[in-house]
Amino acid sequence: MRSFKASKRFSYKDLIYKCLIFIATVTIITYFLPKEGKFNYQFDINKPWKYGLLQASFDFPIYKNDVQVQKEQDSVLANYQPYYQIDRDVEKNVIARLREDYSKTLRQSLPGPDYVRHIERTLRALYENGIVAGNDLTRMEEDNIIAVRLVDKNVATTRFIDQLYTVKEAYECLLNSDTVHYKKQILQQCNLNEYITPNLLYDEEKSEAAQEDLLANVSWANGFVLNGQKIIDRGEIVNENTYNILESLRKEWEKRSDSAQEKRLTLAGQILYVGIFLLCFMAYLELFRGDYYETKGTLLLLFLLMVLFPVISSVIVEQNLASIYVVPFAMIPIIVRVFLDSRTAFMAHITIILLCSITLRFPHEFILLQAVAGMTAIFSLRELSQRSQLLRTALIVFASYALLYFAFELIHEDDLTKLNTRMYIYFMINGILLLFAYPLLFLLEKAFGFTSDVTLVELSNINTRLLREMSEVAPGTFQHSLQMANLAAAAANRIGGKSQLVRTGALYHDIGKMVNPAFFTENQSGVNPHKSLSYEQSAHVIISHVTDGLKLAEKHNLPKVIRDFISTHHGEGLTKYFYISYKNEHPGEEVDADKFRYPGPNPFTKEQAILMMADSVEAASRSLNEYTEESISTLVDKIIDSQVSEGYFKECPITFKDIAMVKALFKEKLKTMYHTRISYPELKK
Repeated sequence: MRSFKASKRFSYKDLIYKCLIFIATVTIITYFLPKEGKFNYQFDINKPWKYGLLQASFDFPIYKNDVQVQKEQDSVLANYQPYYQIDRDVEKNVIARLREDYSKTLRQSLPGPDYVRHIERTLRALYENGIVAGNDLTRMEEDNIIAVRLVDKNVATTRFIDQLYTVKEAYECLLNSDTVHYKKQILQQCNLNEYITPNLLYDEEKSEAAQEDLLANVSWANGFVLNGQKIIDRGEIVNENTYNILESLRKEWEKRSDSAQEKRLTLAGQILYVGIFLLCFMAYLELFRGDYYETKGTLLLLFLLMVLFPVISSVIVEQNLASIYVVPFAMIPIIVRVFLDSRTAFMAHITIILLCSITLRFPHEFILLQAVAGMTAIFSLRELSQRSQLLRTALIVFASYALLYFAFELIHEDDLTKLNTRMYIYFMINGILLLFAYPLLFLLEKAFGFTSDVTLVELSNINTRLLREMSEVAPGTFQHSLQMANLAAAAANRIGGKSQLVRTGALYHDIGKMVNPAFFTENQSGVNPHKSLSYEQSAHVIISHVTDGLKLAEKHNLPKVIRDFISTHHGEGLTKYFYISYKNEHPGEEVDADKFRYPGPNPFTKEQAILMMADSVEAASRSLNEYTEESISTLVDKIIDSQVSEGYFKECPITFKDIAMVKALFKEKLKTMYHTRISYPELKK
């Protein structure tokens, strides 16, 4: 019951973990996806249309261009007359103040009452015509307005602006209205500008309403496009009329995406779309690569790629930074293939390009091109061990892009002169950017704890410090490791394993023997130090080469996959020579087998199983008295069948068919290695 609860609790924790990954990935991708229905095309007048056939997906008007609309608006606004309210209180207050000032102070400055009556008559005439602020009159002149509408008690009359006065003009008119009967010098002494105030107030509401009524008579469109109507096809020149139609379509597209309901529906659709494909990919991992969920670096890399490329695509498309075809999507399967496996590389690539395609208006061409490029990249780069391999892959990917796109053009075009050469330039840039996968692989390897084939090739160089030291300190072990590396790599190739991985693991699996090299037969030269030790002590020394090897590997920063070969190449087996010898000398005594047992664990990968078999077979083959086909075959069958029966390979994904193929290859290779050479005759004197 306790184990059942623990299992149930673990499964719930695992489910929550996967749900959090799913929610986080969907959230990030949909956050960056374009939320507005943007018109994702670039075009210029008198330039060829570089996209496919474009048809109207809804009815929309053909808007006039800005110059034409502005011209028609200016023509209509030539009749525009702004509204001004006449403020009668201004005139009343000014006349009342004039009479009051005359009774107090002006009587002394003016010769008689006739001057006051003249001033009052002139002021009434000025206010009747209308006095406007100077800046208002200047603005009307700049706007080419020739008349205004004066509103007096809900009655509007038209008056030309040359009949209106500014404060300055009204003052000049007051001084010069009748210089024959009224002296200007006397009037100037009366400070008459205090009685001149603008009485026309701008009526903004009525003026704007009048302007809108006039502009409403201007038509913004001069045609209509119906749903399904052809607009333009690839290679056709964008003339002025087509340019106006495309601009009209752009405006309508943006207008339709402004509503809140439209945005909500778009967001819901994007979440559903991204969620479906992400669930499919996670279901694939659950069914075929469940161990990836247990490796944090692997899972982080996969979902980082899932997020990164859709975000890059969204930004490029939304901001119109460049063509989407310059993005090296083939880098996805290359990265996943180098670090993981081909099947996951293909599934990740297909999922990512489907997620990226949501940003495009016509995605089918994009999906087909990227799918073919991804499969080509996976096929051409099974193992990356040299920089030239990546260059070759980039050329092959470029060729696949170009050939498939050329096939599309042959299908849709009837004239080879209309081929879109710009796309081939994009494919070339894509291939160049694909070369940056090499330094990127190094960064990802260090960041996520992977071990690439490039690193394995570097480690397998026998001039590295550790291997060079082993060749000097333990030359017999070094030669044994070289023989094993060739034998195990050939076996891995035969059954579809990672040959470079097992080769490098074979070179380092016995580095622990460098600590006590003389205790191992391949390094001995006539002196056997085990003779002075008990069987338990000898077993302890032999077993220690595993733990010593792990310490050396840790000290020299060897990758974990190499350290796993060191710990598993003997598994949990016994040091049989000393174990059996001890039992033979102590018959009937119960022996503690753990004293003679390696710490393990047993192999848990196909490559580790190959190394264990190769190690035992190569070491045992040195003890054969004669190297015949029968003796070699018997030896190989005996050793490997014994390992199978003792359960060393229960925890690794190797089949009986694989084991049979490995046994056959070992027999073939050992016969070649130990074949009898022809003895050369001596020259007779």
